Amino acid sequence: MSMTSSAASPARILIQNAAIVDGTTDKPVEGMNVMIEGERIVEVSAKKVKPAGATVIDLKGATLMPGLIDCHVHVLASDVSFAKMAMLPDALVAARAMPILKGMLMRGFTTVRDLAGAEIGMQMAVDEGLFPSPRLVICGKALSPTGGHSDWRGRFDSRDMRLVGRNLGNMGRLVDGVPEVRKAAREELKAGAQFIKIMANGGVSSPTDPISYLQFSQEELLAVVEEAAMFHTYVAAHLYTDEAIRRAVECGVLSVEHGNLVTPATAKLIKKKGAFVVPTLVTFEYLAIEGAELGLPPESVAKISTVRDGGLKSLEIYQKAGVRMGYGSDLLGAMHRHQSEEFNIRARVLPAQEIIQSATGIAAEICQMKGEIGVVAPGALADLIVVDGNPLKDISLLTGQGRHMPMIMKGGAFMKNELKA
Repeated sequence: MSMTSSAASPARILIQNAAIVDGTTDKPVEGMNVMIEGERIVEVSAKKVKPAGATVIDLKGATLMPGLIDCHVHVLASDVSFAKMAMLPDALVAARAMPILKGMLMRGFTTVRDLAGAEIGMQMAVDEGLFPSPRLVICGKALSPTGGHSDWRGRFDSRDMRLVGRNLGNMGRLVDGVPEVRKAAREELKAGAQFIKIMANGGVSSPTDPISYLQFSQEELLAVVEEAAMFHTYVAAHLYTDEAIRRAVECGVLSVEHGNLVTPATAKLIKKKGAFVVPTLVTFEYLAIEGAELGLPPESVAKISTVRDGGLKSLEIYQKAGVRMGYGSDLLGAMHRHQSEEFNIRARVLPAQEIIQSATGIAAEICQMKGEIGVVAPGALADLIVVDGNPLKDISLLTGQGRHMPMIMKGGAFMKNELKA
C-alpha cells in the first residue's frame, strides 16, 4: 500500500486499487476506486478515476470496508454494577465514557447504537468532535417497570428512584401503567431519543427479576409502540424468552435485543413482521468468565447460564427463518475490550459474509441510516476501514483491538492512518 499527496485540496481523497468487502457478496470486489469529497463518497468505480487534485491512497489490493456498526452498546457503563453507576457524579460518568468510545472507534466501529443511558449532550459532544468517538445513535433512558431490568435496587432497598432518576449513570427509568409509559416515551423523544428502549423481560444484571419475568403488560407494550410510531421511529426491547419475544413482536416491537431463547415458530413470526434481532452472545461469554471478579452480584451470576446456553442455537434458528440480524456486544465495565469477539463467536455457526452484513448494511437499517453508513457507495458518509487481509476468509481480522486495520476513517477524516507511504 502506498500514499501520495498532491498540492491540491485536502478535502478530496482518492482510494485506488481496493478490494471492497461489505457483506453483500461472498468474495471481495477487486480493483475498485473510491473518490471522497469532504465527508462523503462521491464516486465508486472499477474504471480509473482521475485524481483531479485529490490526495491519492493506493491500497494495492488491500481490503476496504465500510466502518463497522455495533447495534447494542452501553457507552456509559464503566462498571458492571447498575447500582454503582447510578450513584456516580455525571461529570465522572461522562469522562469515563470518553475512553470507552475511543476504544470502540479504534476497533473499527465508526457508528454505535447505545441501548440505555447516553443522552443528547454526549451525542452533541461527539458530533462536535470534542474527543475521538464513533457516531452515536441514542435512545436516552430505557423504560422499565418497578422491579424490572432497570430497577437496580435490592429486595430490601425502598429508596425512591426518582431521586437519582435523571443521573447520567442511571441507565433506565421506572414507569408503571399506560399513562406513565406514554409520558416517559414522549419525554425521551423530546430529549433527543432516536428510538425507544424498553425492558420487556427479566435480566442478568438486575437483582430481583427472574429471566422469565414478562415485565410490561400488553397494554403498556402497545402504548409505547404507538408513541414511537407517532414519532416515526420504533421500539427496541430487551428480550430473552420465547414467550416474551413473541408477545413483544406481536405488539409491534421492531428490534429484539438478545433473543437467546427463541423457538423456530417465533423466529418465523419475527421474519413475517419484518422485525430485526440483535444477538449479543459475547456479553454472556465474558460475564460468565469475568463477571464475578468484576463485581457482578451473585444473584446475577446465577442467571447467566440460563441465557448463555441458548445463544448459538438461537443464531441457527434465526438464520433458518431468514431473520435479519444486527451486530451487538452489550458489554459492561472492563469487558468493553471484548467488543469484537462477537465476530469469532458467531463464526462458530454462521458464514463470514452474513456476520459482516450484520455489522454493515443490516446494522445501518437498524440505526435508521440506510445508505448513509454501512456501505461503500456514492452519497454515503466516508466511514471506511482498511483491513490487512480478507475477513471473508478470516473473520478474526476484525478483532485484535484494530491491529489489522491500518486505516480508520470517519466522515472523510482519518481517525487512524498507518498506511505506509
